Amino acid sequence: MIRIGILGDIGSGKSFVARGFGYPVFDADKEVAKIYKGDKRVFEKLKKVFPDFISSFPIDKQEISNVILHKKNNLKKIVKIVHIEVRRRMVSFLRINKNRKIVILDIPLLLENKINKKSDILIFVDSKKKDILRRLVKRKNFNIKLFNLLKQIQLSPKIKKKRSHFILKNNFKKKSVKNDIKRIINKIL
Repeated sequence: MIRIGILGDIGSGKSFVARGFGYPVFDADKEVAKIYKGDKRVFEKLKKVFPDFISSFPIDKQEISNVILHKKNNLKKIVKIVHIEVRRRMVSFLRINKNRKIVILDIPLLLENKINKKSDILIFVDSKKKDILRRLVKRKNFNIKLFNLLKQIQLSPKIKKKRSHFILKNNFKKKSVKNDIKRIINKIL
């Protein structure tokens, strides 16, 4: 099985590109949303650490945002609690898809949390800053302060680019992204 890790800046279109490959995708953001909605154990842990903020199950994403905005260091505490479950779910995903030729890992903190393997193929999704910001401000509940805090725990795009095997220019047009994916797949296989 070839594992392809999708890297990029927040809002660069990593999930858009990941889905374009047509192979099974482990989407960490979707898994986190499922954890907040359905994992009582994670809720109990978060409630214990942040009793003034986390009050009801399922966890409201706004409560998580409030925790992060209250104190910079809280983000690391949340990641530590939630990422254990994300990693467990990724292992399960890999086991279920073990006979697939390729799997895609769409995990924002892939390198930062050392989830990648040395043999993973890393693809950096490169987008223009103005395109990223234009897309981000359209998102429901976009918060610039939260965005900046999230960027602080991520490696810089420059470092991610350097560690990548391929750079895919994302202009958010399906046809050109599909052509770039085809080119990359042909080089990998």
